[in-house]
Amino acid sequence: MSRAKALQYYVASRVLLAPLMLWIVTTAVFLLLRATPGDPVDAILGPRAPEAFKTELRDQLGLSGSIFAQYGSYMLRLLQFDLGESVSSRGQTVWEIVGEFFPATLELAIGGSIVAFSVGIAIGMLSASRPNTAWDLGGRLFGIITYSIPMFWAGMVLQSLFAVKLGWFPLGTRFPLGLPAPDGPTGLYTIDSLLHGNLPQFAATIHHLALPCLTLGLLLSGIFERIVRVNLRKTLTSDYVEAATARGIPERTILVSHALRNAMIPVITVMGLTAAALLGGAILTEVTFSWPGLASRLYEAISARDYPTVQGIVVFFAAIVVVVSILIDILNAAIDPRIRY
Repeated sequence: MSRAKALQYYVASRVLLAPLMLWIVTTAVFLLLRATPGDPVDAILGPRAPEAFKTELRDQLGLSGSIFAQYGSYMLRLLQFDLGESVSSRGQTVWEIVGEFFPATLELAIGGSIVAFSVGIAIGMLSASRPNTAWDLGGRLFGIITYSIPMFWAGMVLQSLFAVKLGWFPLGTRFPLGLPAPDGPTGLYTIDSLLHGNLPQFAATIHHLALPCLTLGLLLSGIFERIVRVNLRKTLTSDYVEAATARGIPERTILVSHALRNAMIPVITVMGLTAAALLGGAILTEVTFSWPGLASRLYEAISARDYPTVQGIVVFFAAIVVVVSILIDILNAAIDPRIRY
C-alpha cells in the first residue's frame, strides 16, 4: 500500500472513531451526573416546593422515567444537536450559553497556548543547546516546577502580586467597566477591535487578557520545555547534525533549521493531548480570575445542579478535544514521512 493510500485510510479510521469517542464521553457524563448524591430538583427548587413544579422541572431536566428512558431521550436529543435548555438561566438554551461565553474561553486558550509554546520551546532550546550547564539545570527545574504547581494556587499568587500589590493588571473582567466593549462577528475582543481599527480597545483587551494568559501559559509551558529539551538533545547528537557541524555550518543554523524541525514532531503530537489540559486549566484559571468564559459558566452550572447545561458544555468541550486530536494526528502524519500505517 502506498503512503498516500495508507494516510487516507488512517484519516478515515480516525474520523470514523470520533463518534465512538464522543458517545463514550456523553455516556460517562450522563451516568456520573445521575450517580451524584442528592436530588437536583430539591437542590434547585428546595424541598418545600409544590410537587407540580418539581414534576415540571424533572421533565425539563430529563429525570422523569427510568434511567434507560432518560438515556434514550438524552441521546436522541444529542443526535438532533439539541443540547437542551438551561435551568439556571431561564429561557436560554445551552447553545446560546455556548455562543455567549465560549469566545472568552477561546481567547484565553489561544493566548495561553501562545505563551506556553513560545516560552516552553525557547527554554527547551536553550537547555538542550547547553547541556550540563546552569542553563540546562535551570531549564529542567523550570519544567518540573511549572508542571507541578497547582493552577489555582499560581493564579492567586500572581493576582496578589501583580494585580493587588503592584497594580499592573486588572481583575475579574475582559474589558474595562463603563466602557463599550468591542462588538463584532467573532465575539473575540482582540479580533473585533482590530476589525474596527480601534487600537485603544485592542490595548485594553490585551491588558485584561495578559495575566490570565500568562498564568495558564506558564504552567503549561513546562510540558513543552521537557519534550523539546529531550528530543532536541537526542537530535543534536545524531549523525546528520555532526556532519553539518563538520561542514562548518553555523551552530544557530544547525539548531533552528535542522535539529529543531525534527525535534518538533513529538511536540506537535503533544499539542493534541494538551488541548484537554488547556481546557481543564481554563476552568481553574477562569474560576480563579473570575473570567467570564464558558468554563466558568460550567462551574456555576455544576454548583447549581443544572444538568442540561453541564451535559451540553462537557459534550461541547469533548467534541473540541476530539476534533483537535484528529487534526493534530493528520498533521503529524502528513509532515513525518517516517510514519507508516
